Amino acid sequence: MNENDLRVVKTKQALHQALLALLKVKTLESISVSALCREAGINRGTFYLHYKDVGALFDEHLHYLLQDLEESYYEPYRHVSRINPSHLDPTTIRIFHHVKKYQPFYEIVFDKKSPLSYYYSLLMKIKSLMQSSSSDDLMGESELDISLVVAYQANAIMGLLIQWSADGFVRSPEYMNEQLANYLRIQHKTISPE
Repeated sequence: MNENDLRVVKTKQALHQALLALLKVKTLESISVSALCREAGINRGTFYLHYKDVGALFDEHLHYLLQDLEESYYEPYRHVSRINPSHLDPTTIRIFHHVKKYQPFYEIVFDKKSPLSYYYSLLMKIKSLMQSSSSDDLMGESELDISLVVAYQANAIMGLLIQWSADGFVRSPEYMNEQLANYLRIQHKTISPE
């Protein structure tokens, strides 16, 4: 089966959208293939051509989302080896654009009724990205416990995302980029005054 075939692409898009619609009102475990197919407007046979079960569809959606998150996170690093917060260009920050792109999923993740496993999957990914990108920046800071610094920073990002979601994503990604850049500059000045 050709994954680039327009029919396959449209079928998978319909299934992903149906999954998100159902996740707003049901847990993943309670979504049946029949309900998913009804919501997507496809038959069960078509579903089983692509996925073994609803969990496999969710895993694929999460895989694409986390892959895009990783690309978005590393965008500011594309042209520099180390990021200096005092010179950080907010237009290179892409994490908020990523969240806006996948807003329906993030609305589910940050909904108080959603399972915490969605939240922790996202937090763990952000922590792993930060761990790999900040270990070089923190070398020589022997008094700092890198795992605690990463936990602090990852939870700060999650806090911004939660508040943005709670406010209905009314602020633009560009505004959120500016705010994050400002927070990083303030933190940098506090840690290493010039």
